[in-house]
Amino acid sequence: MAASCFVTAIELLGVAASVSLLAGWRLYLCVFATGLAMRTGWLDLPSHLESLDILANPWIIGAAFVGLVAEFFADKVAWLDSLWDAVHTAVRPIGGALLALAIVDPQDQTWQIIALLLGGGGALLSHGAKAGARAVVNASPEPFSNIAVSTGEDVASGSLLVLALANPVAAIGVALILAMIAIALLVAARRVLRHLFGEAPGTGNSG
Repeated sequence: MAASCFVTAIELLGVAASVSLLAGWRLYLCVFATGLAMRTGWLDLPSHLESLDILANPWIIGAAFVGLVAEFFADKVAWLDSLWDAVHTAVRPIGGALLALAIVDPQDQTWQIIALLLGGGGALLSHGAKAGARAVVNASPEPFSNIAVSTGEDVASGSLLVLALANPVAAIGVALILAMIAIALLVAARRVLRHLFGEAPGTGNSG
């Protein structure tokens, strides 16, 4: 019995981690897509995710839709997307933390604290990776790569969100993959940005 509860808790943490990581990419999409799917009956969440029913509230769906539309267009414009990311540096981690808290058992304070740390940290990690990667993309003089990357993020976020919510076991894998991608993007973006905006040749210390 204890082993079964532990496995369920791990699965829930997997869902919480994957959703919060995706929230660092597309917070409004996560809220809107989940709420709309539940509202229409297209997505029947498992019983252990019933606390997410609040997302099916029409007002929350409407507010998320407004944010989704604004983000969709802002994210397609070079440098405007970076400004949008900067504004959401605090919003996405907080949103990811709240989504994670809604997923785990509210009666278990230990798992709530773990979910809060995972949710906020995961959303901040993926947000930082997204912002850094987009800054690199924005260095390109043509706008098409920016649009392509943004559209890819839209599709990937929606698809992985549905997979994570529908299959808690798969959500663990989704969370691990997203975390590795985010770390890899952060490292790569840091190297590229240092190369592009680092010290000019001959300005460093000599000798």
